[in-house]
Amino acid sequence: MKLIQQSFQIEKQLAGNRLDQALQRLLPDYSRSRIQQWIQQGFVCINQEQCKPRQKVFSGDLVVLDVPEQNQISDLPQAVEFAILYEDEDLFVIDKPANLVVHPAAGHRDGTLVNGLLARDPRLEQLPRAGIVHRLDKDTTGIMVVARNLRAHSWLVEQLQARLVRREYVAIAQGVITAGRRIETGIARHPQNRKKMAVAERGKTAITHFQVARKFGHYSLIRLQLETGRTHQIRVHMAYINHPLLGDAVYGGRMRIPAGADDELVAVIRGFKRQALHAERLGFMHPRSREPVSFEAPLPRDFRQLLDALEQHD
Repeated sequence: MKLIQQSFQIEKQLAGNRLDQALQRLLPDYSRSRIQQWIQQGFVCINQEQCKPRQKVFSGDLVVLDVPEQNQISDLPQAVEFAILYEDEDLFVIDKPANLVVHPAAGHRDGTLVNGLLARDPRLEQLPRAGIVHRLDKDTTGIMVVARNLRAHSWLVEQLQARLVRREYVAIAQGVITAGRRIETGIARHPQNRKKMAVAERGKTAITHFQVARKFGHYSLIRLQLETGRTHQIRVHMAYINHPLLGDAVYGGRMRIPAGADDELVAVIRGFKRQALHAERLGFMHPRSREPVSFEAPLPRDFRQLLDALEQHD
């Protein structure tokens, strides 16, 4: 059996396009990145010859796809706690809790968001990463969108790549920040610690915008917008400007307790065992209606308790 086994004869209106562009128009359910992978893996031929994604096609060319069937996900459905904020035939919009890993990996083979999604909709097994198009760190809470079919998946991936998805976060940073700013750097794997990311001149471009919402005695409540979506981007960028997120043991160094803090505030800070980061809002064009939609995830209880304690101390 094959996932796709099709042939196309290039017509005049597609002549002169790159192969990947032509195939995306012929196969609208698949993203261009997926099509480029198939070409690079040798699953596409032009006139019985191997080809490249940027190769141009001409009128009369015979393009043949022969893509092997692949089970995208082999993980088992499991009951996993997370809230669904919205759902329709194309999407799940979920509110991810803290301490929930998104994808199975070494040390977290089950009990992940993927396992929980498969329990909600077994058809997600046929989609890349069970329909997940972006991720949150294990201890970051908040809103995520999940595609429920290939057309929605391709549409959302293309929007993310074109930087058309609006992702807004709220966080508590260490130190008093005087004003918001735009941060643009390269980000790559840390040269010594492969589990961490780091600012790197030759890394992938990462752009973060933030504004200061409130200043406390030793901390700042900030609101951030991601222009790109690199791994650990917000955490790396805030540490880079010497204002790491409260509770971030990876990028924030030793926990700092503010001078003069009462016992209640100390207890709340010490009890907050994760980075103070929450994905609050998500906006994008709906894959079916092509109309803008926006969703919001409320602050989780531990984050609200931390804010209350900071306000009372302030």
